Amino acid sequence: MATTIVACALRYDQAVVAHVGDSRCYLIRRGQATLLTQDHTVVVEQVRLGLLSKKEAAQSRNRNFLRRSLGSELFVNVDIEHHQILPGDVLALCSDGLHNSVSKEDIVDVLNSQDLTTAAHELVSLANERDGTDNITVQLIRARSVERVGMYRGRPYKIYQSLPNG
Repeated sequence: MATTIVACALRYDQAVVAHVGDSRCYLIRRGQATLLTQDHTVVVEQVRLGLLSKKEAAQSRNRNFLRRSLGSELFVNVDIEHHQILPGDVLALCSDGLHNSVSKEDIVDVLNSQDLTTAAHELVSLANERDGTDNITVQLIRARSVERVGMYRGRPYKIYQSLPNG
């Protein structure tokens, strides 16, 4: 048995996203969703190498075959990336049961109309209505404020913004 994972840690003005498999993290900023992770599947690798088109990949019977997962090997390579976060940004962490049924545009539409708790429930319901054959998991995180920092010799320091005319 194997599983996938996506995790996020927030520190200062950065989101550190780690993932293995085909669980995803989206950044929703100003009404646009951006995929921050890349699925570790055979089909994604075939698209990257130019062996399949995106349309062919979406219809492939092998689209859920994982190249990397937790539990199938003694050691696993985890992708870890840092992304700058702004106040109001939303991070949507989800399993393939959600993102295979609900588009990133659907996620944005649901988030625009309600609070995060209600939006999460509606996204799961929407995924169940459209497919419901896989585990469906979603976590929504909104950055209310961030602390801007810079780095000097490996140590963070706060960046203060000066006030106009001051």
